[in-house]
Amino acid sequence: MKTAIITGGSRGIGFGIAEKLAAEGWNTALCARQESSDAAEKIMAEFPSVKAKYYKCDVSAAVDREALLAGVLRDFGSYEALVNNAGVAPQVRADILEMTEESFDRVMNINLKGPFFLTQSAGRYFASRKQGVILNIGSCSATVASISRGEYCMSKAGVGMMTKLFAVKMAEFGVNVYEIRPGVIATDMTGTVKAKYDKLIAEGLTLQPRWGEPADIGRAAAMLLRGDLAYSTGTVIDIGGGMEIARL
Repeated sequence: MKTAIITGGSRGIGFGIAEKLAAEGWNTALCARQESSDAAEKIMAEFPSVKAKYYKCDVSAAVDREALLAGVLRDFGSYEALVNNAGVAPQVRADILEMTEESFDRVMNINLKGPFFLTQSAGRYFASRKQGVILNIGSCSATVASISRGEYCMSKAGVGMMTKLFAVKMAEFGVNVYEIRPGVIATDMTGTVKAKYDKLIAEGLTLQPRWGEPADIGRAAAMLLRGDLAYSTGTVIDIGGGMEIARL
């Protein structure tokens, strides 16, 4: 049975991905920064035929990243996919003329530096086995500018280049690399601005007039990890209800 590591897997998009993978028979190794989570128990209760385990891991910390990968090998024997989903928004939405270095560093460390070096380590493992799949969860903010959270936009633009870089490098080992760019998805991260996006969606922000759900991202992730786009490494899939289409 295959195992997928899902960072930020205790809730929101990460948990939505875990549910869809478990439904297709994947074991899931979930991690997040909090000390404990019942996410793994929820997965196994819903899908008794699979194994799930939770790991405390701050992806911005090298020691946590290496402990995560070692723990997964110890507990599952192998892993066949890495889903880089962990990410944070700025703690304070500040205009780019007011953004602090502390906020910039925090967001970049968690959203870009951590996933890059986790992928580097997992990539070496995949290269040694000549198999594996890497999936990065980016954001529409990689291309849509938001001056009140510039550090987040820049981190996700960096994830876009990271996808390309690893797609190029890992191709020689038969390892595909993909990216999903969610639009406005109903999670804890967007809960604080729900009224704003309710209004924008009602006014036509998205062609499909609704919020996205974690399950929307989960279905796309399951498709990619089972190999439906096996000849499309480096592919970026926008899941935003058509929000990314430029209109006059």
